[in-house]
Amino acid sequence: MSVLGDPDPHLTFGKKLRNNSWGLVLLLCATAGLGFAILYSVAGGSVDPWVTRQAARFAIGFTLMMGVAFVDIRFWLKAAYPFYAISLVMLVGVELVGVTGQGAQRWVDLGIFNLQPSEMMKLSLVMVLARYFHGLAQDEIGKLRWLIVPTFLTVVPVILVLREPDLGTAILLLAAAGMVVWLAGARWWLFALILIAAIASIPIGWEYMHGYQQERILTFLNPERDPLGAGYHIMQSKIALGSGGIWGKGFLLGTQSQLSFLPEKQTDFIFTTLAEELGLAGGLMLLALYTVIISIGFGIAFRSLNQFSRLLALGITCTFFLYVFINVAMVMGLVPVVGVPLPLISYGGTAMVTVMLGFGLVLSVSIHRDVPIPRKPGLDAP
Repeated sequence: MSVLGDPDPHLTFGKKLRNNSWGLVLLLCATAGLGFAILYSVAGGSVDPWVTRQAARFAIGFTLMMGVAFVDIRFWLKAAYPFYAISLVMLVGVELVGVTGQGAQRWVDLGIFNLQPSEMMKLSLVMVLARYFHGLAQDEIGKLRWLIVPTFLTVVPVILVLREPDLGTAILLLAAAGMVVWLAGARWWLFALILIAAIASIPIGWEYMHGYQQERILTFLNPERDPLGAGYHIMQSKIALGSGGIWGKGFLLGTQSQLSFLPEKQTDFIFTTLAEELGLAGGLMLLALYTVIISIGFGIAFRSLNQFSRLLALGITCTFFLYVFINVAMVMGLVPVVGVPLPLISYGGTAMVTVMLGFGLVLSVSIHRDVPIPRKPGLDAP
């Protein structure tokens, strides 16, 4: 039997339309729409400079998402390794000829726009790990020698991303990879060993961190140590969050954001802007949207008949959760500031398109959920 299985002649375009999770599509559009509204507010009641560009990027991302969704999931299985290789080559390209901005070298100039390969690696790493573990029998996953390849596939891009430097994305890559490995069935003691090793290596890692990264951690531990310098971002964020109260100050009426006290109000700290203007109620509304999106993603994964699709949908959904958790925790002062955008809300091109492409793969899993794909020759599909 072929690893990819035989084409399903009964999966017509009409059935694909019925299998698609249109509720998830609607929720993604609603969340992006809320993002447009907040960007309109932080621009002082204007669609320029952020709303028009963000809407264009969402339109591109939406088109790509729907295109990816209707492509057979077995194609994405075959494309996992090539996609990973392309993303890795682009990361190397950043190292050699990357574009520098805001003190970091993270982009590749494609002429029309600047692409951030580390964002694409978030997707390709999940894809390649899902593909790798799909080809293993369950008893093989628990053996250390079968974890050498996924470790290599994870560590190489993490090192390249750390060199940009981009600590936030490196953490997301490690966390997403760890989740896929755990969901694939790796033993719990392996993660205990990794945790012990990580704690033991903190003094060594501290010496290799950039000065501003060390400053962020020290500021996280004591924001008041430098309220006008390193602690300014988080101090202003907490002031804005607290001043919003239950119902907020009103749309377009946030003082910290409108008077430019709040830095990075259209990107990393956009959740703070929302909470100041729409209050706790607005913040909870956004978190409720995220919760439903994540729940649907998990539901799609668990309904799939094959291991690749399950791991792919779970990995992408977990990565989306990590985006949300780290950004919201960051602006509340619960974790250090690491520069992770709020998905579908924060202004940014590559991040927006990457999130949409990721959900295109989740939708593809939903559409092709009944397609069986044997895990390896001679091993029946689960």
